[in-house]
Amino acid sequence: MGILAAIIIGAIAGWLAGLIVRGAGFGLIGNIVVGIIGALVAGWVLPQLHIELAAGMLGSILDAPSAR
Repeated sequence: MGILAAIIIGAIAGWLAGLIVRGAGFGLIGNIVVGIIGALVAGWVLPQLHIELAAGMLGSILDAPSAR
């Protein structure tokens, strides 16, 4: 479930970033792919550094791919 959540949240984040930063970026698909990669990398790096962004449901969404 963690990786699926990372893919979904990363895709949404990439899409939103593409809307916010117009004129620059990698296009719709590229922004979504970069968002997914970013979510997966963050999901691996944050637990390695013992960083939790929030607790409860919000933490689960923000730390989507991290295995607890």
